[in-house]
Amino acid sequence: MLVHLRRSLVLAVICLVFFGFVYAFAGVGVSQLLFKHQADGSLTANGSTLIGQNWAAAKCPGNPQGSCVFHGRPDDTGPYAASSTSSGGDNPLVANGHDGESGATNLGPRSKVLVANTKELVAYWHKLGVQPTVDLVTTSGSGIDPDISAQDALVQIPMVTKATGVAPKVLKTLIAKQTHPAQWGFLGSSYIDVLQLNEGLAKLEK
Repeated sequence: MLVHLRRSLVLAVICLVFFGFVYAFAGVGVSQLLFKHQADGSLTANGSTLIGQNWAAAKCPGNPQGSCVFHGRPDDTGPYAASSTSSGGDNPLVANGHDGESGATNLGPRSKVLVANTKELVAYWHKLGVQPTVDLVTTSGSGIDPDISAQDALVQIPMVTKATGVAPKVLKTLIAKQTHPAQWGFLGSSYIDVLQLNEGLAKLEK
């Protein structure tokens, strides 16, 4: 019996050391060596390209707040960028001033709250001179989607041009440059990372 117990303890210690430490450190080492940028959270000087940000809070001297940058989906701008009275939550990170969690709102198509929030988002975009796409007034599944389509960016050009003075032609070139193709050419669809797009915009304004 003692022999079996000793063997079990030795095996447990070996597994703990190998899978708990050696395997983990080896995985970190390989990822840092081959995929350092991704392993460090895909960070840039302004945040992570993996997480959507609240661009509606951007200060734009002489222009409406948030009008000098491109916006992501409403998990970032949300009706809360336009009003603090909305309920139900199109922004799961901050709902009526209270921190929340990432995730969809799960409001159904017959939800009066969803309709009210969507109408408020449409009005918010119209106030900025934008005719929004469906993506810009609907939330993503994660609630923190960092990407938009090229069309989502293109409809924002009049707003950004007015606030920054950058010509529409230049912005269209920037959008085309920042558009990533579908993975391996067939998985998903083309997309633009909003953080990278706004970082490119900032370079144009210098």
